[in-house]
Amino acid sequence: MTVSDGGPYVNGRAESESSILSLNDGDGDIYVCQDGPRDAPALLLVHGSASSTRSWNPMVPLLTGSHRVIRIDLLGHGRSAKPADRSYAIPDQARRAGEALDRLGVEHAVVVGHSSGGVVAIALAEQRPELVTALALVNTGPSLDAFIAPESAATDPSQWPPTDEQLRWLASTGFSRPGYRIPEELLDDVRGMTHHTFTTTMRATRSYLEQRALPDRLAVLGKPLLVIFGEDDRRWRSSSASDYRAVPGSKVELLPGLGHSPLLEDPQRTATPLLAFTSVHAVRAD
Repeated sequence: MTVSDGGPYVNGRAESESSILSLNDGDGDIYVCQDGPRDAPALLLVHGSASSTRSWNPMVPLLTGSHRVIRIDLLGHGRSAKPADRSYAIPDQARRAGEALDRLGVEHAVVVGHSSGGVVAIALAEQRPELVTALALVNTGPSLDAFIAPESAATDPSQWPPTDEQLRWLASTGFSRPGYRIPEELLDDVRGMTHHTFTTTMRATRSYLEQRALPDRLAVLGKPLLVIFGEDDRRWRSSSASDYRAVPGSKVELLPGLGHSPLLEDPQRTATPLLAFTSVHAVRAD
């Protein structure tokens, strides 16, 4: 079942539309947002842990001129369902993303993931190589060896949701400098999670990285790869971006002065290499 919020129409075609997709087998309701012309090449944007589609808001206007931009709230996040009895393992999150694209009639897409969203993007390419034409990773650490941020202390279920002070501490390393004004809606995304979904999704990413480093997974996929990395990332060593050069044909772009969330800190600088990449590898809908 699809329940749509509707949206403005241009020449009879919805340009911006959001909906709730009820997945097969009662697997949960997934929030989906689409922007841009429906006959343009599809670009799926996947947010990171404890975030939502809203983290991509500054980027969307820069991408819709040439793409059908599709965003989803992964299960447990944003406006999607947060069940306590469903798997939040990375392969299951990727499977749901693939089902969402199927339900939207998308046959080919460039998939872009921010942070742990890049891990979901890779898992989707592993499961559905015919669906994913190319991958772009934004500040996605290649392995746990590259992780430098301290573990969060704000995960006690008796103190959930975290206090405003804990939330701001948790989010602070997501940006290049201390004191960065964190958008309130991003803090709301964390407040809206349950303790179970917050901790379980974090553990799922760690588990996936423990199984195999991402460059090793990508090397056998044979997909065009763009890696964008804010050089002042305070969560993952930016020098680790060079690990992705082991993937044949990969392109790595370091963005000086930006941190873990360049899509928020400087959308234009982030969009520039992404659009150059998609102009070569995106596939227009039939």
